[in-house]
Amino acid sequence: MKEDMKAKEKKSQKVDEIEETNGAKSSKGYGAEQITVLEGRDAVRKRPAMYIGSNGELGLHHLVYEIVDNSVDEALAGFCDKINVTIHLDNSITVEDNGRGIPVDMHRTEKRPAAEVVMTVLHAGGKFDSNAYKVSGGLHGVGASCVNFLSDWMRMEIRRDGGVYEQEYRKGIKATDLKKTGKSAKTGTKITFKPDPEIFTTTEYSFDKLSERLREKAFLNKGIKITIVDERSETEKKHEFLYEGGIAEFVKHLNKNKNVLHSKPMYFEKTANPAEGDDLAIEVAIQYNDAYDEKVFAFANNINTVDGGTHLSGFRSALSKAISRYAQTANLIKDFKGGLTGDDVREGLVAVISVKIPQPQFEGQTKGKLNSDVKGPVDSFIYEKLMTHFEENPSVAKQIVGKAVEAARAREAARKAREIVRKGALNSMNLPGKLADCSEKDPAACEIYIVEGDSAGGSAKQGRDRRTQAILPLKGKILNVEKSRFDKMLSHSEIKTLITALGTGIGKSDFDVEKLRYHKIILMTDADVDGSHIRTLLLTFFYRQMPQLLEHKIERQNEEGETETEVRSYVYIAQPPLYKIKKGKTERYIKDDREMNRFLMRKATEDVSVKVKKTGEMIDGKELTALLERLSEFNTYYAKLERRLHDRKLVDTVFEALAGRKGLMQKEGRKLHDVFADESLLGKVEAALAEAGFKTDLISDEEHGLSEIEVKMANNGSRVLIDWDLATHVEFQRGVELYKSFVQLSQPPFVITEGNSETEVESRDDLFNHILTAAKKDLHIQRYKGLGEMNPEQLWETTMDPEKRTLLQVRIDDAVETDEIFTVLMGDQVEPRRRFIEDNALDVKNLDI
Repeated sequence: MKEDMKAKEKKSQKVDEIEETNGAKSSKGYGAEQITVLEGRDAVRKRPAMYIGSNGELGLHHLVYEIVDNSVDEALAGFCDKINVTIHLDNSITVEDNGRGIPVDMHRTEKRPAAEVVMTVLHAGGKFDSNAYKVSGGLHGVGASCVNFLSDWMRMEIRRDGGVYEQEYRKGIKATDLKKTGKSAKTGTKITFKPDPEIFTTTEYSFDKLSERLREKAFLNKGIKITIVDERSETEKKHEFLYEGGIAEFVKHLNKNKNVLHSKPMYFEKTANPAEGDDLAIEVAIQYNDAYDEKVFAFANNINTVDGGTHLSGFRSALSKAISRYAQTANLIKDFKGGLTGDDVREGLVAVISVKIPQPQFEGQTKGKLNSDVKGPVDSFIYEKLMTHFEENPSVAKQIVGKAVEAARAREAARKAREIVRKGALNSMNLPGKLADCSEKDPAACEIYIVEGDSAGGSAKQGRDRRTQAILPLKGKILNVEKSRFDKMLSHSEIKTLITALGTGIGKSDFDVEKLRYHKIILMTDADVDGSHIRTLLLTFFYRQMPQLLEHKIERQNEEGETETEVRSYVYIAQPPLYKIKKGKTERYIKDDREMNRFLMRKATEDVSVKVKKTGEMIDGKELTALLERLSEFNTYYAKLERRLHDRKLVDTVFEALAGRKGLMQKEGRKLHDVFADESLLGKVEAALAEAGFKTDLISDEEHGLSEIEVKMANNGSRVLIDWDLATHVEFQRGVELYKSFVQLSQPPFVITEGNSETEVESRDDLFNHILTAAKKDLHIQRYKGLGEMNPEQLWETTMDPEKRTLLQVRIDDAVETDEIFTVLMGDQVEPRRRFIEDNALDVKNLDI
């Protein structure tokens, strides 16, 4: 109350100050001219965290979620059943659906196309009209426009009313008018955007993180097929999600490869009944397994409320009451003195709860917690259904109660073991003897290296910075906690040592991440089989027993006073260099293959020149290095296109016709889209293909009302299309741009001069490979396998020096897949593990033989 009074006094004082200085400059330099009004695009670009949570990785992925949520809302309204998401090589994103398409007619009050209004005006959209969307995940109407404002560029393609409409934006500003570019019998929206590197601290998308969200959407919306493709990897990654069983199938998926207590998930559903004033729809699926952890996913309007909320509280309350009540009435806990706690009844629980409600109340734009008043209705509905189910299925109920009683007994044993560990952690005098601690006491400046064995520990202790770096050697392999109960785990000496050294305590009631003594926990093991196994055991321990170390959500105020959310991990894996290059007495460490290529290219072009034989043009020095680096990037795009068009000569001919010396793209200002929208220009591409010996036809593209080239392949009789879809492919566009930039290399053969010798090569690839091979001459290249090959000085220089080292941060990008992989690799069941090894054996990259 006193604080409220003080706030009112301050507010009143501020009003008096404003009244006194009305129309005049404040004596303190705070008058009307100091008030800045930010609207629309400027507001979003100036304060991105207010709209998407952060300008880091969290916000970057949120951009995709906003666009996908719009497509899912179309599905909820019954107009969409396919959503495709593509991550392109340059980390741009395409989201395409087969919904109704954004309206393209003129907006009544804005006097411009409705689609343009949606993309450029905050709080504009169909979610505010209850007739357009009864239930919506994208609540605030800022999604599409916010993504547009935070993108370097965005392209919108709409299929609607028999036509295809397109528009482009640059940094949220309209670059072209919305125009009809073709005809189509299909409907839908296709949005392609690239996050603005001026806004975001990273623009690198995680395939796993996006897959997790899309899998959830597919589980929560029966019958919607959602596809995600990652074109960045050498072998294209692709996931397809289609689940007719909804959240019950979700629970079965989460329990895959685990021993379940009851084969069929419990599933309860309540539909909304607006006619009787009941707008709340509830779905819940529950299945127990014999493991020791709890996994519950809570959703509101298809949004994963990672911080829970009223619906989750209602669910947990109902579950605890129902199991405890049934256990008492059925006299199943007569031999157990203590009562059952919420933790006891949730051991081994896997559940999904989903509620749908008009106009839900969330905390923050990123919708991490539901605040709507639904706890009571959720509690009463689930309690009633559970009690009925238990009475009708007493064998299932007895197994669940038995599991809870067993958990309660183990809880008491674990409490005693945890108390011993806790007392050790609280007393700094009781730190493990094998721990070589650092002198710095600020956790943010401290790091601990966990190393295998005393030998590596000795080198690390000698090579470290004693002020900030602690070393903890662990003897042998720690216990596999995936197969062990809590009390057994706490009795393991190496795990007790680790818990005590970290200082956080352990267990739901004792663990406190704020007490962590080191903000970098670095796993430093050898790159052999034993080292990998030890690292995996440690990661299993952190993931199962201290997940907050891998996924700690931090909210902080930035300089502008707005709240930003950061999800950080304290766990890292040391990355010793992959190579040591030695020439004479000079040594250099190289961290990976990519850096190795760059190093060799720079070295190779120091004393090398290249002549284009047909033109006589000479290329050397920095120009040659830059051309080769662009060629290296181009080869990645080229490989993608070759897989798409199935013929190397065809790819070369298309690039030469478009971007070669006399190509159609050499005309200033001409865009790739222009060629594919102009039948006469596309006809010139067809003529080049025919001249190269391909059988071609210029046919009609019915979907877009444009022309396209059909190429009949001689080797297998199949057909390939050079069409509008290809022109909108980001990788193809980037490939064309790069081809234009090294057009000198489009006319082989080439003559390579090295000192007094000359070598003629017949292709770009031969040129590239010859120069890289020549660069390796006189170099001794050592590929490292483990830390044992380094002395303390080398270990410091390559792996422990903060100025030079590379650390790999361990994060949970896809919680479902992470849980599944730990269960498969570290769990009890042998068959899934054998199947995993067989399926992935050929993909292994670092094989220790």
